Amino acid sequence: MNSFIEDFKIVNYYSAKIIEGMAYVMAIPFITAIFYKEWNTAVDFALSFMISMIVGLMLEIFCKDHKKDVRWLHGMLITGYAWLMLTVLDAVPYWLSGHYGSFLDASFDVMSGFTTTGLVLIQDLDHISNGINMWRHLLTFIGGQGMVVMTLSFLVGLKGAYMMYVGEGKDEKLLPNVKHTARAIWGISIVYLIIGTLALTIAGIIIGLSPIRSFLDGLWVYMAAWSTGGFAPHSQNILYYHSMLYEVIGIIIFVIGSFNFALHYSIWTGNKKEIYKNIETVSFFTTVMITFIILTAGLIKNNIYPNAVIMFRKGFYQLISAHTTTGFMTLYANQISTDWGTLAILAMVIAMLIGGSACSTAGGFKGMRVGIIFKSFIYEIKKLFMPEKAISVEKYHNHGEIRLDDETVRKAMFIVLCYIVTFTIGVLFTTYFGYPLEKAAYEVASVTGNVGLSIGITQPSMPNTLKAVYILIMWAGRLEFMAVFAILGYVVSGVRKIWQKD
Repeated sequence: MNSFIEDFKIVNYYSAKIIEGMAYVMAIPFITAIFYKEWNTAVDFALSFMISMIVGLMLEIFCKDHKKDVRWLHGMLITGYAWLMLTVLDAVPYWLSGHYGSFLDASFDVMSGFTTTGLVLIQDLDHISNGINMWRHLLTFIGGQGMVVMTLSFLVGLKGAYMMYVGEGKDEKLLPNVKHTARAIWGISIVYLIIGTLALTIAGIIIGLSPIRSFLDGLWVYMAAWSTGGFAPHSQNILYYHSMLYEVIGIIIFVIGSFNFALHYSIWTGNKKEIYKNIETVSFFTTVMITFIILTAGLIKNNIYPNAVIMFRKGFYQLISAHTTTGFMTLYANQISTDWGTLAILAMVIAMLIGGSACSTAGGFKGMRVGIIFKSFIYEIKKLFMPEKAISVEKYHNHGEIRLDDETVRKAMFIVLCYIVTFTIGVLFTTYFGYPLEKAAYEVASVTGNVGLSIGITQPSMPNTLKAVYILIMWAGRLEFMAVFAILGYVVSGVRKIWQKD
């Protein structure tokens, strides 16, 4: 029992550091609110900052004697636990804004932001303050890189950092030291932030927005696009801009954002061939082509667009948004359910579940695993029809040639199975509350893959139980289940020890 309590204190100590780190981030929306003379919003963030700091400092003080080496279990527990704590604490400014029907709704939007899902329960989005809008997009931007990654960028000498890094669904080191890797990830993101915001600001001015409005929208849309997060500053999402230029720039940003950070680093350091040799990019473009063919067949069958150009513009944008798990829309949610038909919806569901690359801002079960499972399938087919001597060792390319072994295949299949089981459970819950199966599959694929596209189910009036289920699914899907399993195992172990003691 003592070891259980000691582990709990270690987890709380390092979670406190992450909570305090996110509290300091509140300075950005606070300053934004002050600049725009949004005094109520400024007070909300000041109160929220104090609450987060009090909680963080109390945990740190009470657990300061447990600054011990972080083991694998601790790293996983810290990641999963800190995300849940932040979901509650960072919902305070949302709740105080008066734009949410309940604290659960506010917590839903925080988890949606952190997991880069992009589904929202906020009310009257078009009239929220600039401070709150800044906070919304900061949450999804930081969530894309990872709160733990952000904290690791500033903590020096933290042993066990790699365990926390892996706990957020990232497992590739760009550099030998994980803190340097975390800083490299943020460095890459900030460089793209400057370029992407500038491009979107210019596009905004071209379509008639004021320079200040163009800059703010450009900054926020970039944050959401790069993080494949789907939040937008207006209720009409990207449809608000009615601009092909804005859409094209957005596609470029969120496709790049869905690629592995290690791939970015390889390209930056001169290895440009990696982009067409890597198993993830090959898998991504292959599955995009396949799902787009299915989508096009469905749209042609339903004959809803007057010409091929409009069909391509609407269909391709939605599909790429789904496949990169971004969640931006240039349609109204009800148009997909009423106009697109079952085949097109199926293509979107497949794209949302597959998602982007491992160690990126994207969700889904990842192109890496699809590629590995496909290569394993082809290898098994070869073994059936070819002589044993004619079969060479199967390899795949991921920043070098890697042997495809049974353990790699098992791990890939296990995570994919976890996503499918979670998706199935989510669909069962959603249909239980009376939603049609087709709509339920679409919405739950979006939740499980951390996408953010909605077919109309996610709204403030949905059952509270379903909101809670979706929060847990977003959390589990983003952390790729390992941190979740660690928490469940830890809780079960603790209960068992208490039971045995009694």
